[in-house]
Amino acid sequence: MSETGPQVRTTSGLVRGRSENGLSVFRGIPFARPPVGELRFAAPQPAEAWDGVREAIEFGPPPPQSLIFGQPSNPATGDDWLTVNVWSPHLSAGLPVMVWIYGGAYAIGQSGDPSYDGTRLAREGDVVVVTFNHRLGVDGFGQLEGAPANRGLLDQVAALEWVRATIAAFGGDPDRVTVFGESAGAGSVAALLSMPRAVGLFRRAITQSAPGTFFTPPLAADIMTEIAALLDVAPTVDDLRRVPTADLVAASDMLATAMQPEISRWGAPAYLGLPFAPVVDGDVLPRTPFEALADGAAREVELIAGHTRDEYRLLLAADGRLGNLTENDAATALQLLAPAGYREAYPDATAERIYELVHSDWLFRMPSHRLAEAQVTGGGRAYAYELTWPDTGLGACHGLDVPLVFGTTPLLGFLLDQEQLPAAEQVSQLFRTAWTAFAHTGDPGWPQYDATRRQVAKFTTELTITPYPEELSRRLWAEHSFAPLPLLDA
Repeated sequence: MSETGPQVRTTSGLVRGRSENGLSVFRGIPFARPPVGELRFAAPQPAEAWDGVREAIEFGPPPPQSLIFGQPSNPATGDDWLTVNVWSPHLSAGLPVMVWIYGGAYAIGQSGDPSYDGTRLAREGDVVVVTFNHRLGVDGFGQLEGAPANRGLLDQVAALEWVRATIAAFGGDPDRVTVFGESAGAGSVAALLSMPRAVGLFRRAITQSAPGTFFTPPLAADIMTEIAALLDVAPTVDDLRRVPTADLVAASDMLATAMQPEISRWGAPAYLGLPFAPVVDGDVLPRTPFEALADGAAREVELIAGHTRDEYRLLLAADGRLGNLTENDAATALQLLAPAGYREAYPDATAERIYELVHSDWLFRMPSHRLAEAQVTGGGRAYAYELTWPDTGLGACHGLDVPLVFGTTPLLGFLLDQEQLPAAEQVSQLFRTAWTAFAHTGDPGWPQYDATRRQVAKFTTELTITPYPEELSRRLWAEHSFAPLPLLDA
């Protein structure tokens, strides 16, 4: 144990971190009690106080999560899942704070992922970086009788409340908090923008590839009923508390891999194999972000919203379907997901290109851009962007922007050729400069989005200002509401 690392007093007790790379770094600090036993499926409760000095040098264990994509990279074990990590350049400087929310289809993710190392953002951007764990899958988003909805979102609110109460001791300014996230993390940020419980907890927000998937309570409850049936129990708190976590994860994974378009009452979530999403329950999440922002719910929050150009290509490659799509595949995608007009708008597109465009637009690109439009409609300030680098391989695919934003570009070796890594560092510098400037001033360095000129920042190895590049798709989706996904008639 170290007895010389930096010490900070939190609301629960003293913690001791490490000095690393010119920063004070703290890992695995509880912001809530472990959600197990009688607290399983409950709203998060304040962390218990401790005596003495708690060592804060290791990431907390990852929350229970899907194993479809393999084991979490952090091998830590235990049930103290709800923990935060802090990278601080100065413990008494009152710096802007950037709070990261991880993605992973609301089913996987952890703050200990090496991609989310806050070192470069904190050191080079002169900001305090915070990451944290929240509940996933059934624990976080399953719709259960006797439990509050959206427990994963409630965990996020609890983490932001911890930041509000404690971050000054780590050198952060609680009045200059920027919350940012990618994929389901961006969907979570969008939800927070529309949640009454989150009002006043952050001043700025960044959504990177926010999905448009929000469930109605009947749909979420029906999916949960099917998961419980695989375990031969009822979808209630009392029954599911008796189910071991590993069994519940296994049942969720079994359902996710078995979901098919033939489960017609679930519609798009069955087609895409997505059993979890925030639920528009009327309480924790009263409305979708698109509706709430357009009505001005977050007009006092400055927003960056954007996406990558080739969102769905990585997912096609992961499924082994890249280069193997047929006209029937494209026709199914058009029927289940798309508004009319794709064939006419993209007359030269192959079946694979149509399929990729429809999935990219439905899941990420159009919901992301719609957030910027809704924020402006509601009287707020928004900035929009698109990552369009690189043009080769998997292109500007989903998730590529995460290591670019954090400056963890060496981890991109599995996506990029070695000769592309120097250019990746150039793009990363643009992202890190823009994101941290936004955290400091509310201005990332390009014009605000408006409904007339629709100017956005295009990230390549240079940052250029251009009219929104996906205008054809924007027009196709202009009348689509992105309403909560319903339970359909069987």
